[in-house]
Amino acid sequence: MDRQRSSVGTLAVRMASALVAGGLLAGPAPAQAPPLRMNDIQTVGTHNSYKQPIPPVEMALLRKLRGDALADTLDYSHRPLAEQLDDGARNLELDVYIDPQGGRYATPLLPRLAGTATPPDPAMLKPGYKVMHAADSDARSNCTLFVDCLKIIKAWSDRHPDHVPILILINAKDSGSSMEGAIQVLQYDAAAYDALDAEVRSVLTPQDLITPDQVRGNASTLRQAVITRGWPTLDEARGRIFFALDESPPKVALYRGSRKSLEGRVMFVNGDETSDDAAYLTLNDPVGQNARIRGAVAAGFIVRTRADADTAEARRNDPRRREAAFASGAQYVSTDYMTVDSRFPGYRTRLPAGVTATCNPVRAAQRCGAGPLEAGPRG
Repeated sequence: MDRQRSSVGTLAVRMASALVAGGLLAGPAPAQAPPLRMNDIQTVGTHNSYKQPIPPVEMALLRKLRGDALADTLDYSHRPLAEQLDDGARNLELDVYIDPQGGRYATPLLPRLAGTATPPDPAMLKPGYKVMHAADSDARSNCTLFVDCLKIIKAWSDRHPDHVPILILINAKDSGSSMEGAIQVLQYDAAAYDALDAEVRSVLTPQDLITPDQVRGNASTLRQAVITRGWPTLDEARGRIFFALDESPPKVALYRGSRKSLEGRVMFVNGDETSDDAAYLTLNDPVGQNARIRGAVAAGFIVRTRADADTAEARRNDPRRREAAFASGAQYVSTDYMTVDSRFPGYRTRLPAGVTATCNPVRAAQRCGAGPLEAGPRG
């Protein structure tokens, strides 16, 4: 009897194998790959994204007053934000100054010294945070009011709801020039950071944003969430925007306050891999910090790095930093040259084949299939 059962069992196994081989009976379902998450991408964006060029007369005076080395670092500019987004920028950087009454930064010093001063920009006279690089020497901006910058970004995002998540990097500017006649820049405190968060929320809805609270969920800390459960899936994050405060440890501590993991805050913060609120890192040297970037990305953190800085790589047509940035796995690679500067025609920073977003080379190199995660430039 046992032998008969064995024979019947063997026959059943052989029949099942034949049916599977013939495609008539499904075999064991293959293990599904985990879904791509928002930190499984790589994309490109711009540094000081709002910046307009310094006029030639002012640049000449700046070179005379401060020298060519410093002036060269300021000799770049960007197109309006919506055009950059159309062109595939998915990281934008805004430098934000406090101006609760309005008018504080309406008459910068360099144009006054150069004889190029014009009537104040009406936006400069309105209350609210202002976006510019340097209050006295490099104040021209494609969107002067912070809330206007946010409205431009939101309007573009609403028109393109399938975009990969856009990272908005915030520098909280509170230093000015020491020259006589310079504007006194206001200092950030906890109340100023509260008001900055409030301006973001006045434009962007909870459905527009990815915040520390959303990512942390029920985890004990933000860090634990990103290195265990992970960031939201890419499908969940498409069409959304998140912010990172890119500042020094004292200013980050002021923004954090008594919060363990940025509870209630809009922005993630730049810190280190061991902090309870660790989720995002600014690591701007993809050559010297390459191993650290790769380790942080592999562990689950989101990293922004720079393909070029201070116009140096463009002037030398030197691709080494750019290529190190891409190879590092940093999710967001920032540049001043998504668009070619006619003075440096050989230098430009784009992902291969001009796509907007691709699979992260450290986290997900084999998981994207044949196409990009977001195609190239569009209107």
